[in-house]
Amino acid sequence: MTSPDITHITSRDNPFLKELRKLSSESTAYRKAGRVWLEGDHLCSAALVRGIKPAVAVFSESFMPLAGVLFASAAIKSIVISDVFWRDISALESPAKMGFVIDLPLTAQIAPNLPTVILDRVQDAGNVGSILRSAAAFGFKQVIGLTGTAALWSPKVLRSGMGAHFGLQLIEGASFEDLSILTVPLVVTSSHQGDFLQNLMHNKMLPNPCAWVMGHEGQGVCAELLARAAVSVRIGQPGGEESLNVAAAAAICLHASSLH
Repeated sequence: MTSPDITHITSRDNPFLKELRKLSSESTAYRKAGRVWLEGDHLCSAALVRGIKPAVAVFSESFMPLAGVLFASAAIKSIVISDVFWRDISALESPAKMGFVIDLPLTAQIAPNLPTVILDRVQDAGNVGSILRSAAAFGFKQVIGLTGTAALWSPKVLRSGMGAHFGLQLIEGASFEDLSILTVPLVVTSSHQGDFLQNLMHNKMLPNPCAWVMGHEGQGVCAELLARAAVSVRIGQPGGEESLNVAAAAAICLHASSLH
């Protein structure tokens, strides 16, 4: 295997370091840069398993001797950064001391018949990342973020997604009109109306494949999508809570779909 080109950066004002600071700290910087920062061996390993070829591998000086063949040869170009600079680019309390820069995947066209999750203005990055993990785990192939949803490739969503991004087709900034191409039925979630999920499962009335719609943390699914839905679902809560966190609700609903 060809040895990668290794560059050592010794100045805090290096343009590449400035770019990494933006990519690691600004939620939408990846859109302008066309590149995404993956920090830590878990995310980097998940990308490699899915066949992602990093544009640049980045290591701290202390980590470089430990990088091993897998990481050290992953990219054509490797950059080594002084440990004292690493905290400037790390978004973690305990910096991982390695990462990849990957090209932002091209935005795909919405596939009409794929099992899909639609995010309707889900704004918390942790919730969005958790939903991506559930989607990937339970066999959903496509996630569509409507306008107002947290940036799907932001650092916080990437961290909470734990590698799920690389097994999904992701579309963000979609409009209601864009959803008209879907041929799978829309299933909306609600905390106070619709059929109970367990009854739909028992009676085999849960459509499969389908497009689950997960709504805004406070307002829920918007009226327009509620009107378009083939099925409206609520989750029974015998403990008496008013509602579930949207990521928890998504995990329950997507798991239910996977059982059909």
